[in-house]
Amino acid sequence: MRHLKRNAKLGRTGEHRNAMLANMVCSLIRHKRVTTTLAKAKVARPVAEKIVTLGKKNTLHARRLATARLKYADRKMFKTKEENAKFWKNDVIRILFEEIAPAMSSRNGGYTRIVKLGERKGDAAQLAMLEWVDAIAPADDAAEVAPAAKEEKAEAAPAAKEEKAEAAE
Repeated sequence: MRHLKRNAKLGRTGEHRNAMLANMVCSLIRHKRVTTTLAKAKVARPVAEKIVTLGKKNTLHARRLATARLKYADRKMFKTKEENAKFWKNDVIRILFEEIAPAMSSRNGGYTRIVKLGERKGDAAQLAMLEWVDAIAPADDAAEVAPAAKEEKAEAAPAAKEEKAEAAE
């Protein structure tokens, strides 16, 4: 009997499951949203919530706990300063503690949401997207840049017409 056993096994061993969840949360931190099956999203959600709670503490001990939970201790040193800087810019722990946790400072939990996407074509598995609740825009999302560009063009257009009219006179 499985009385009081609440963790979903997901058809994996404990080590495999923990590694998969750590990788999924690292991807969520890096890319701001992850598309996966509904079962995996439901299991990864509490892990991500606890990691953000550690990020909000912003202590050395919290950083070490987050690094251990995300299995992110194996750091690389690169040959050039540019490669090293690029790695540290995209570092998961840095993003968590410097971008995500401050953005979530006003919330008391509920940092992520699960959006159901429908069924996968091959095996009809229920797909879901796990993402941050607050507006932390993904790096590849240009939706916020487009309205600003349109406004600049709209402001520039009347000025250009005035210049043409002055030149014609």
